[in-house]
Amino acid sequence: MGQRNGLKYGAELEVTKAGSVQESKLIVFHFCNTMLMASERSILFWIVIIVNLFILSVSQDLTFPTCDQNANFTTNGTYQRILDEALSSLTSDTSITYGFYNRSVGQSPDQVNVIAMCRGDVVPDDCRRCINDSSTRLREICPIQKGAIGWTDRCMVRYSNSTILGILDTSLVGYLWNPNNASNVDQFNQALDPLLDQLRSEASRGGPLRKYASNETNGPRLSKIYGFMQCTPDLSEDQCYNCLDRAIQQIPNCCDSKRGGRVLYPSCSIRYEDYIFFNDTVVLAPPPSPPSPPSTPPASQPPSPSGKSNNNTIIIVIVVVATVSVVILVAVFICVYMRRKRKLQGRPPQNSVYEEGDIDEISTAESLQYSFGIIRAATNDFSENNKLGQGGFGAVYKGKLQNGQEIAVKRLSRDSGQGEQEFKNEVLLLARLQHRNLVRLLGFSLEGSERLLMYEFVQNASLDQFIFDPTKRATLDWERRYKIIGGIARGLLYLHEDSRLKIIHRDMKASNVLLDAQMIPKIADFGMARLFTQEETQGNTSRIVGTYGYMAPEYAMHGQFSVKSDVFSFGVLVLEIVTGHKNHSFQNGMLSEDLLSHAWKSWRDGTASSLIDPTLKDGSNSIRDMIRCIHIGLLCVQEDVAERPTMASVVLMLSSFSLTLAVPSEPAFFMRTITTNPEKPLFEEHTSSLSDPEHLESKSRSSRRSIASGISMDDLYSR
Repeated sequence: MGQRNGLKYGAELEVTKAGSVQESKLIVFHFCNTMLMASERSILFWIVIIVNLFILSVSQDLTFPTCDQNANFTTNGTYQRILDEALSSLTSDTSITYGFYNRSVGQSPDQVNVIAMCRGDVVPDDCRRCINDSSTRLREICPIQKGAIGWTDRCMVRYSNSTILGILDTSLVGYLWNPNNASNVDQFNQALDPLLDQLRSEASRGGPLRKYASNETNGPRLSKIYGFMQCTPDLSEDQCYNCLDRAIQQIPNCCDSKRGGRVLYPSCSIRYEDYIFFNDTVVLAPPPSPPSPPSTPPASQPPSPSGKSNNNTIIIVIVVVATVSVVILVAVFICVYMRRKRKLQGRPPQNSVYEEGDIDEISTAESLQYSFGIIRAATNDFSENNKLGQGGFGAVYKGKLQNGQEIAVKRLSRDSGQGEQEFKNEVLLLARLQHRNLVRLLGFSLEGSERLLMYEFVQNASLDQFIFDPTKRATLDWERRYKIIGGIARGLLYLHEDSRLKIIHRDMKASNVLLDAQMIPKIADFGMARLFTQEETQGNTSRIVGTYGYMAPEYAMHGQFSVKSDVFSFGVLVLEIVTGHKNHSFQNGMLSEDLLSHAWKSWRDGTASSLIDPTLKDGSNSIRDMIRCIHIGLLCVQEDVAERPTMASVVLMLSSFSLTLAVPSEPAFFMRTITTNPEKPLFEEHTSSLSDPEHLESKSRSSRRSIASGISMDDLYSR
């Protein structure tokens, strides 16, 4: 298998751009599906298909912009001047019609090497436009980095201060996948494998101008499978073959059982789909002919074919855009009309992410629904030997499907009392979310009283089993802990901002972060998550869910939640990761106090280094970076919601050590008595019994909030 952990540019790739074809396709279907009843969706079938094709034709945003964090240049210095010159002149040679450009400008240490490549079916004018736009966008994303790379659906741009021409590079890998599962995985793979073999051989045999191949094959049930492969043409035939072979081997890591997938390396890329997504390959133009004799008047020369082609292209684009605009307006009108019709029929709103009718939508989601028998067989009839653990909603089992894929199955308890709504949340949310730092939902079963959720199997269980275990904690050095913190931050940023769905997790804690074989964190358990529109900033609920110690004070006491509630939980989690202690059991000499209180006092007194887990103090780690993470954690747990940073700011703080951090104020403290078990999740109706002054003590601007003596375990019931 190809390696996933040798990230040359110091940044882990992730699917965060809503501009990708796959996510755009998913959002279009989500938009109309949530507006229309099942019997009405067929009306818009062809409209959705046309809109998908339009999205496919105009998608140009960078999918995986990645900056080399190991080499920066001085603003307005020599390297920046040479880089801007190299990028601006990269496509100036209009005689190049094969879609590959490269330049090397300057002398070491200020030498800039640039390569750019377009997909083999992109016409020259569109190719140059894509490269220029991508270069500008990449410079905005990586303003001071000497190296960067970014892909769009049509082109790739890459620059570095190191030699890159003729070098096979598979140190970075990016994934995109079609959200739909193949109806018959074995038949789909049997049709796909020969196509991939043929494309690999054909593309690698391409000449020095272009190594590209595209084709189609018959899939199961009269369907078609379309695919392409491409290498940068500076590679040799063997280098290209090896690069594509590694990309093919990555398919099980990202796209197994899916109807489409895309694997991106700096030196090559592959893609396959169950719908056509490319045009006929652009024919390489012959060498330019000699200039015409001077006696021939320019006016007597016929117009060039390329000029005629460009005019036709412009006309086609205008017609398509106008047609699609009309279609979109009609689609919006129908969706709005049907939504208004529903309201007039008197359907009451539900206090949850989705309406009660969505259970019908789940049951018809063939692409994700499995029979109970298949999952039961995969877990050996839910054998105790396969049991991984017991959660609040039920047991989790390890299993293996017939194709050999390992899975984790959550079996909801029949007597949990609240499993139905949470089950719907997880299915409907995770089916729409794809991110490196979110656990991947593979399927579900909904038969009789059985509710099963099937996830990718994550080898290293949950984060709490490492950082709170005296033995396992020693295996997490600072580099791994820092990557875990960064991965969790990027996962939350995706939920809050980068996904088309704005989601509040509401139960972020160490046990809800899973670790895969490479110790990459994956946020799990979306049963309590809430969906916001992009315009919403805050919600209120009488049903408070979550876990004491991780809950923001405004949420625990007043039922108010927002993205800043997740930020608070993240701050607690960061402090736990750095210290190796649970938030409620920090031992300070003879006293036992909560972690937030002790961390604040230590930071204020200049003794923050005393908080650091002793297993990290071996002299090889950066105490300064650890203290900076404590600082960021304290910023996240401030009492005033407005003073907490957004997750976008947190990701920036973690990636840029030159950024000056604000001074945190005293955090909100949660002081508990022995009658409250802080490890138990809270799941309670927010009534007067919780807001009575006898139960809640509030101390103003001292930034202290106490959930105190009046709450016992009789007031709570866990998940």
